[in-house]
Amino acid sequence: MAVYALAFIAFSFDLAKRSAAVSQAQGEALRTTRREAMRSSGVSGGTATLTRISARIVNDASMPYGRSPSLRVGVSLTVLAWLIHLVADVLRGLAAGRVPWANMYEFAMTGTLLIVTVFLIVLTRADLRFLGTFVTGMVLVLLGIAALRFYVEVAPLPPALQSAWLVIHVFVASLGTGFFALGFALSAVQLLQFRREAAAVGAAGSPPAGSVPAGSVPAGSVPAGSVPAGAPTPAWKNPLRFLATLPSAATLENLAYRVNIIGFILWTFTLMAGSIWAEKAWGRYWGWDTKEVWTFIIWTIYAGYIHARATRGWRGSRSAWLAIVGFSAVMFNFGIVNVFFKGLHSYSGL
Repeated sequence: MAVYALAFIAFSFDLAKRSAAVSQAQGEALRTTRREAMRSSGVSGGTATLTRISARIVNDASMPYGRSPSLRVGVSLTVLAWLIHLVADVLRGLAAGRVPWANMYEFAMTGTLLIVTVFLIVLTRADLRFLGTFVTGMVLVLLGIAALRFYVEVAPLPPALQSAWLVIHVFVASLGTGFFALGFALSAVQLLQFRREAAAVGAAGSPPAGSVPAGSVPAGSVPAGSVPAGAPTPAWKNPLRFLATLPSAATLENLAYRVNIIGFILWTFTLMAGSIWAEKAWGRYWGWDTKEVWTFIIWTIYAGYIHARATRGWRGSRSAWLAIVGFSAVMFNFGIVNVFFKGLHSYSGL
C-alpha cells in the first residue's frame, strides 16, 4: 500500500503541474493577443493542435500537454506496487492451497490487483495516465477497507466452493469489474470535461475571430485595471484547470464506451458461468438469491447503457451517468450485498 500511496502522490503532482501549465499558457496567449492588438495587425483564424495519445487514439485536448517526469514516476511506482501486490496475492493462495478469492478479503486483494492490471494493459493502447490518481486512490481505499474490516485467517473452502467454477466464475467477474472501474473513471472525467466545455462555449460571448476589423478598437479604450476577456482564472477559483490538457468529452465518452463493452462481455460470461455452477452445486440454474439478483441488475444496467447509446442516441452526460450508476451497483454488490444480505452466496468469511 505504501508504494501505491507514493504513486498516488506522483499522479496528483502531475495534475497540479497540468493546472500550472494551463495558467501559464493562458497568460502567454493573453499577452500575445495584447501585442497583436497594439500592433493593429490583421487577425487570422486559429488552428487546433492535435497530438496523439497513442498509436490509435487522438488526444484532442484544447491545450496539449507535453512530457511529464512525475507521470513516468507515477507509472513506474504503479508497476512496482503491482508486482508487490501480485506476489502477496500469490503467497496468499499458496498458504491457502487454493485460488486466493474465497472470501471478502481475498476477493478485495485479487479484485484490486486486476483493476491495476487492466489499467496497465490499457496504457499500452492509449495514454490514460491522467487516470492514475483515480486508479491508485481507489485501490488504496479498497485495500485499506479490506485490511481493516475484511481480514480473516486462511480457512478451507466450504463444500459449495470446491469446484473449478470458482476459478472461472470469480476471476472473470473480477476482471469485468476492473474494466467497469476504468469505464467509471472515464465517465466521471467526461462529465467534468463536458461541464468545462459547456462553460467555455457559454463564456465565448465575444464575436468570432476576424469579425471585428483590425484597429476598430482604439488603443487605451479598455480601462486600466479591468480584467480582459480570456484572462487566466485564479487557481482557487478553478481547481479543475487541468481538464484543458485532457481529451475532449466526446473522446472520453468513446473510450468509456469501448472499455465498458469489454466489461459487459465479461460480466455476461460471469452470469452464465454462475448459472452453470449453481445448477451443479444446488440443482437449479436460477433461484432469485440476493447475489444472483444483483448480478442480473448490474448486467441489465450496462445492457441498457450499451443499447441506449447505440440505438437511442444517448450521448454525452446521459450515457456517462448510466455508466456511473452501473459501477455504483457493482460497488454496492461487493460492499453491501456480500456483507449485509444473507443468502446462498454468503461466503464473506466475516
